[in-house]
Amino acid sequence: MVTRVQRELAGKRVLVLGLARSGRAAVDLLLRSGSKVVAVDRRSEAELDHFSGDWHEREVELVLGEHPRGLMNGIDLVVTSPGVPLTVPLLSEARERGISVIGELELAYSCSDAEWVAVTGTNGKTTTTALIGELVRNSGRPVAVGGNIGAAISGEIADLPSDALVVAEVSSFQLDTIETFRPHVGVLLNITRDHLDRYVSYQGYIDAKFRIFENQTSSDYAVLNVDDELLEAAADEIPGHVVPVSRFKEVDGGVFVRDGWIVSQIGGGEIEIMPVSELGLPGPHNLWNSLAALAVALLVDVDFVDASDVLRTFRSMEHRLEDVAHIDGVRYVNDSKATNVDSVKYALMSFDAPIIWIGGGKDKGSRFELLKEPAARNVRNAIFIGEAAANMAVALEGTVPVRFAESLRDALELARTMAGRGDVVLLSPACASFDMFEDFEDRGRRFKDEVARLKNSAAALDGKERTA
Repeated sequence: MVTRVQRELAGKRVLVLGLARSGRAAVDLLLRSGSKVVAVDRRSEAELDHFSGDWHEREVELVLGEHPRGLMNGIDLVVTSPGVPLTVPLLSEARERGISVIGELELAYSCSDAEWVAVTGTNGKTTTTALIGELVRNSGRPVAVGGNIGAAISGEIADLPSDALVVAEVSSFQLDTIETFRPHVGVLLNITRDHLDRYVSYQGYIDAKFRIFENQTSSDYAVLNVDDELLEAAADEIPGHVVPVSRFKEVDGGVFVRDGWIVSQIGGGEIEIMPVSELGLPGPHNLWNSLAALAVALLVDVDFVDASDVLRTFRSMEHRLEDVAHIDGVRYVNDSKATNVDSVKYALMSFDAPIIWIGGGKDKGSRFELLKEPAARNVRNAIFIGEAAANMAVALEGTVPVRFAESLRDALELARTMAGRGDVVLLSPACASFDMFEDFEDRGRRFKDEVARLKNSAAALDGKERTA
């Protein structure tokens, strides 16, 4: 079905800035809508991964490398990728000319008639988004899952049936460029200091997160983790109907924990859903994620019995406390997605065994000293890599023994010599990946490759010892 906005986009000249995953999806959606597309990126065509070669045949105007003067002439709309700072000259020029600047999320929403659920928060949004998608899919309802979670949402909305649900993970960068975006159910999991390399102040980051609710009305729902004091304090200012979730207290009309059981008061009455001990996702942070996902599922009419079945079987996603291997009694865990201090704090609290912690990368203005308490409790040795290594060592001075490594391979070789049976070797960086890797996924895959190499080496050595 072609929406009103898609009809309006037909024949319009639209500039797409940034041709990574979301930018390429935006180009394809605009082409399906009949727009004349100018696709812009500072990289060369050879540098663009998975470049869509058929754009040439579809008369996309490609502008690669430098931005020439006059590029904004004749442009009706700009769609920018979330990784592009809003302060770049090209976007400033667009705003000065009165040209609307939106993001790929806003484009996708405006080109869809489906019902939307959106999930944001500093931590846990990917896991929660995927869990909601699985809860809905298991109920038999058509569902599209995407956004910041991996697949760009513009590429997931085509040909959805009228009764489908779109479940989108949305970042603060994506929310910076919305205009009409209005999820029927919005979820805000938590807010802690992050991305201070992008925002002028912490308040700017907070304001961006709360934009998920700004277009809601009283007929929409705002699922809110009220154990986060910042979120609880803002609940009365949210225009949607607030549905609270809590690990620590009973909340009217929401989902909470009582005496080790997950309890729901959504829809009137009270239902004991399942014991917390039976959840498939480990760790205290994942209890919040599970409560929020359950609340969404119940709000979109998923049966609570079906929901509890999924909650029992759902496991951690790739790069999020992901079990990789057990080698000589040592457990190797990939938590590459932990790019901020709060994520690492929860990771360090998720294991009873001693931890050999591999951290470091590109600093985003983080307060690493906040990791002293959980590190002192659970970490036997820390190994730091990347640009932030020295800063992390200073912040944790006197807490745990710290060593440095030049590469992830060197860090794992060092960790292997430190770890004993029953220990955990945990990659949980507390930093961005861009100093040494393409992204957190590349970092996580490299970790798994290196662990596989260690495992093969250990197996070969074991085989030699048996035949000796």
